[in-house]
Amino acid sequence: MSGRLLFLQNGPSRDSVAQLPERFASWGLDVDARWAYDGDFPERLDGYDGIFLSGSPHGAYEDVPFIRREHDLIREAESLDIPMLGVCFGSQILGSALCGRDQVFRRSFCEVGNKWLDVAPAARTDLIADAIGERVYMFVWHNDEVRADHPDMTILASSDLCPNQIWRYRDRKIWGIQGHPEVTQAQARVWFEQSRATMERDGADIEQLKATADEALPAKTMLSKFAALCGATAA
Repeated sequence: MSGRLLFLQNGPSRDSVAQLPERFASWGLDVDARWAYDGDFPERLDGYDGIFLSGSPHGAYEDVPFIRREHDLIREAESLDIPMLGVCFGSQILGSALCGRDQVFRRSFCEVGNKWLDVAPAARTDLIADAIGERVYMFVWHNDEVRADHPDMTILASSDLCPNQIWRYRDRKIWGIQGHPEVTQAQARVWFEQSRATMERDGADIEQLKATADEALPAKTMLSKFAALCGATAA
């Protein structure tokens, strides 16, 4: 029996360069992709074996209808013990909904680049982060981030500028990833060009980003392991 994944697209377009709903489907999941940004949410969470929360140009602290609705959905999903994984804004709104809105803040400057993250010992026995190694490489790009000092958060990886790059909520099957393990090397180069003006405004060197882009396969194991977890929940 395949697991059923609720995929919440929090960006201004139904589609993204990473094509993650298709990738989750390739891992055997039945994906229900909803455009949360446009207010498209399921009426009930019955029947979902996992939830993925995408990035967004918004901040988790903003008073926007879809953000308020997503906070409620996250808390309901947590009460139902539904596994959740959020990337970038998805990580931030998980932190805001489960640990308090004061957990998300705007940095004084953007962190952007292809970076090595230091992996914490707790990752070695984690359900989805146990294969990322002692250091893990991925693209990061964020102005907002989640604080790293909440007692309900286990920090799994950090960068030189952000102490909370990957985290887990308590001992629950809920994770946040600040960076972007989802993009392939080819997709990253397309994304860098599409977002050139914004990334350069945030301090990025686009040519350097292209030159240092990587498949980031160890980081991607978190996504495939999360998919397998959702499938196992269904079984």
